[in-house]
Amino acid sequence: MSNIGKAFENGKAFIPFLTCGDPDLETTAAAVRAAVQNGADLVELGIPFSDPTAEGPVIQGANLRALRGGVTTDRIFSFVRELRQDVQVPMVFMTYANVVFSYGAERFIAACRDVRIDGLILPDLPFEEKEEFLPLCRQYGVDLISLIAPTSENRIAMIAKEAEGFIYLVSSLGVTGVRSEIRTDLASIVRVIRENTSVPCAIGFGISTPEQAKKMADLSDGAIVGSAIVKLLEKHGTDAPEYIGEYVKIMKSALS
Repeated sequence: MSNIGKAFENGKAFIPFLTCGDPDLETTAAAVRAAVQNGADLVELGIPFSDPTAEGPVIQGANLRALRGGVTTDRIFSFVRELRQDVQVPMVFMTYANVVFSYGAERFIAACRDVRIDGLILPDLPFEEKEEFLPLCRQYGVDLISLIAPTSENRIAMIAKEAEGFIYLVSSLGVTGVRSEIRTDLASIVRVIRENTSVPCAIGFGISTPEQAKKMADLSDGAIVGSAIVKLLEKHGTDAPEYIGEYVKIMKSALS
């Protein structure tokens, strides 16, 4: 089992998402530590990209603020290396294929291993094209995490069978963002996933309240929350880590 499996060993996993460098890397580091101290089981770190196609306006805004602040992929690797001195929970990068290509795929994935990044999520990488990165990920011990969406339909079993680390189940059509209600029949998708793999499955996109998180975690192995946390950063800036810690504590207790 990969290191990511540890996030799911003690009940339902709570997975917060943060954009690296929004508003600066020092605040991101403080926010990660606050989240982990308050129960985050795995942390998803976004590497900013100028055209984040899977993101709604909240996380798009975070990407732009981080890029304007001068964040680079090299600085993010240095930041994670420092973070790893005391943060032991699994961590994964969420970014776009172009970021990896422009950095150099082998150089990027080798650097992930060196700073102990456990997995890589590339929402714009179709399942059928994952061979672009999969051999390198396996060579360097980084899980290439599969996404399954409501539109995956007859591909769900195929994706699940080859999944590594954990499966990111997208709750709704469209981009990331807070939703008042999640209407997708996720139970039937999870059923197909369970029939085809023992790899854990966590649900993300649109989750913001403790009630939503509990409902999603009851169906799966965990809940992923991004936009609601990024909104706290947008609102409170460098003071946000305290608020993020409180929010994570409430969300994690809802899953228990």
